[in-house]
Amino acid sequence: MTTEVIDDAFHVFDTTLRDGAQREGINLTVADKLTIARHLDDFGVGFIEGGWPGANPRDTEFFARARAEIDFRHAQLVAFGATRRAGGSAAEDHQVRALLESGAPVITLVAKSHDRHVELALRTTLDENLAMVRDTVSYLRAQGRRVFVDCEHFFDGYRANATYAKAVVRTAHEAGAEVVILCDTNGGMLPAQVQAVVGTVLADTGARLGIHAQDDTGCAVANTLAAVDAGATHVQCTANGYGERVGNANLFPVVAALEIKYGRQVLPVGALAEMTRISHAIAEVVNLTPSTHQPYVGVSAFAHKAGLHASAIKVDPDLYQHIDPERVGNTMRMLVSDMAGRASIELKGKELGVDLGGDRALVSRVVERVKERELRGYTYEAADASFELLLREEVEGQARRYFRTESWRAIVEDRPDGTHANEATVKLWVKGERIVATAEGNGPVNALDRALRVGLERFYPQLAKFELVDYKVRILEGKHGTESTTRVLISTSDGRNDWSTVGVADNVIAASWQALEDAYTYGLRHAGVEPAE
Repeated sequence: MTTEVIDDAFHVFDTTLRDGAQREGINLTVADKLTIARHLDDFGVGFIEGGWPGANPRDTEFFARARAEIDFRHAQLVAFGATRRAGGSAAEDHQVRALLESGAPVITLVAKSHDRHVELALRTTLDENLAMVRDTVSYLRAQGRRVFVDCEHFFDGYRANATYAKAVVRTAHEAGAEVVILCDTNGGMLPAQVQAVVGTVLADTGARLGIHAQDDTGCAVANTLAAVDAGATHVQCTANGYGERVGNANLFPVVAALEIKYGRQVLPVGALAEMTRISHAIAEVVNLTPSTHQPYVGVSAFAHKAGLHASAIKVDPDLYQHIDPERVGNTMRMLVSDMAGRASIELKGKELGVDLGGDRALVSRVVERVKERELRGYTYEAADASFELLLREEVEGQARRYFRTESWRAIVEDRPDGTHANEATVKLWVKGERIVATAEGNGPVNALDRALRVGLERFYPQLAKFELVDYKVRILEGKHGTESTTRVLISTSDGRNDWSTVGVADNVIAASWQALEDAYTYGLRHAGVEPAE
């Protein structure tokens, strides 16, 4: 399929599969890399750097499979490698040959632009380094490849020897490199510094410039945009800011800023609305929990807690949001806490589909109840399901009950061989019938969950789809000496939707039981099941 070029005058270049994969804790298989490449192509980036073919078998295999298995609609595949070795020729260099054999239409060469790195790391002369850049770029261009050049440690090199750093840029440009990328390899630059250097280099060399920023000062996104302000027309980023040490410039806030704040179209029409989905999908592939507070795409990016904010948002959401979250595929959320005011509750009710009907007394009761329960240790910020049950109880005047608990108990047996047995018994009333159910589990809470299912599934077969997917415990400090309160958050799924519930008690099992009761009640209610009691 023919690749759709958005605008070759500006490049969005993704290096998640190479630089991003250097993050501690990320270990991508070839299948992982292919999946991420498809996500990035769907998002509409212009270039996907797949790795260093010839340097390791995994990257070599990736390029072979990507050519055969992926029909890129928007992106061009990029192979990364180094300039030829000192004293040789590009035509005879086996690493340069591997770049050509990758079949990638675009090649990015890393070149030394810091004089001390040339002399100490490459162990060659400054003139020979320039010859290595010139020879490799011109050779690959003669072979029909587009060539970009990454000037490694450029900003540190510019500080040490600006004349030589600019000579590397000029040599790459004159040899045929389409873009020369200034790399803040150590991540130590600040935006004003980046803007000044990029502007000077652009004026002095005439080369088309790009920016590659690491995030060691927390400024990678700002540095990238500062470079654009100075005239750079090529940005190198990674999904979710993955990368070595603290990471790289984050692709998503960079692209969002370019499209929304700068008014520059760098993605296919409609692609920006897929940004949150793409971010989370890539996080799942690399097996890292998505950052809840990431700009634009985090679940907390448009979450509002303070009552003052809620009052304004009720009038106009734009008063406390810099953009409409739907533009990036996200949603506004109202958080319910002891900071909640009337507006927070009304907006949260609307979000949950509960009509409060403008009933001021009702809203006031909910506000006071939330504040009282949070004083006891409950939290509803991460437990929407428990809050909805509380809200509906106030609206309907009574709790919807699918079973009544007579008692429960959990036993942990310490065996002589060092193993433990966990058993739970629950006594319930369902539709006028007394049920006693016992089950074992891999922990007391798991045993309670299983016993509850054993007792209820005959009446509510929908429970077979429910699965406990996350379980968190927090010990809250008590007011007197060593007293403490336990808060448990449970996340449950029916295969289509997830919901979270909270329980608070003086011990972890009792708190877990409360959260389990809410989880089952919420799930059955949303499955359309009529209550038994």
